[in-house]
Amino acid sequence: MFNIQSIGQSHQQQSQQPPHIPYYPSPSTMSSAIPQQQQQQQPPSAQALAPGTDSTTTTTTTNTANKALHDEQIYQWISELVTGNNRERALLELGKKREQYDDLALVLWNSFGVITVLLEEIISVYPYLNPPNLSASISNRVCNALALLQCVASNVQTRSLFLNANLPLYLYPFLSTNARQRSFEYLRLTSLGVIGALVKNDTPEVINFLLTTEIVPLCLNIMEISSELSKTVAIFILQKILLDDQGLSYVCTTFERFHTVASVLSKMIEQLSIAVSQQGAQAQQGGGQSSSNSSGRLLKHVVRCYMRLSDNLEARKALASILPEPLRDGTFSTILQDDLATKRCLAQLLSNITELQQ
Repeated sequence: MFNIQSIGQSHQQQSQQPPHIPYYPSPSTMSSAIPQQQQQQQPPSAQALAPGTDSTTTTTTTNTANKALHDEQIYQWISELVTGNNRERALLELGKKREQYDDLALVLWNSFGVITVLLEEIISVYPYLNPPNLSASISNRVCNALALLQCVASNVQTRSLFLNANLPLYLYPFLSTNARQRSFEYLRLTSLGVIGALVKNDTPEVINFLLTTEIVPLCLNIMEISSELSKTVAIFILQKILLDDQGLSYVCTTFERFHTVASVLSKMIEQLSIAVSQQGAQAQQGGGQSSSNSSGRLLKHVVRCYMRLSDNLEARKALASILPEPLRDGTFSTILQDDLATKRCLAQLLSNITELQQ
């Protein structure tokens, strides 16, 4: 277990330094990513990716009698997809069926050549990652392919097959990109959507896979560099990992791991504190409600991550000295006024660390 006495000093010394993750091996040996569908310039389910909506993963159907298995048009588009005659249109049309049929994942997984074609679509984008040269049209197309893989990842009957084939590893190069262009941002967002689909039910099998393939440093990097929506999905994934006992143990086993996670969370609180100040100014001018809502979703997951870390005794001792001041002084009282669950969680967090100081 890490040395608590060194945490406060080290945290202060390194908080202003560039992000550094010394304890994670480089993911350079891994392959790419698996995003979600984009229409025009934004993934159609980008808002669904936000974990606060609870629609990150599952495909729903308004009529359980409807089955992709019985839809001839599904097979026509699958034929177009596999033969390559009209593949781009097939990707788009099949992606539209995700919300209509709850068995689409089974049809996709068991149809000859479909998964191979989707991987071909993903791999074909790798040359555009470095140097970063990804056009909007190429990004949209691969995200349509990744939307279908997310469908497979979210289905309880195909999820284990998806993991056993190591398909999530194809997401990692996309998640590793640091380019700020919109096409790359959507690529990261849709890739996160696939991981979010896997962790929503947070089974030990999924958590173990993600830990052993080092997803945590990728999420931490995205939590620092990406858009607020991508940050929200990334921290949702981190929260799900921490909620699992092996995930909490993984993060708290060494000081370096705990400190790296705590540092990123602290930076997010600092950014949110600045955003709250700006929103306050905008509110006086009659705007800023949408931004306040998104900040509230992000803050909710940050607080829950801190709360889960406090379940570890050594981490709790560390948090007593390094927990960001905005979480203690009521900075976020306005955006939490309607979120009773998060307010209780924050109060319990403060109670946990206060007990150690008495």
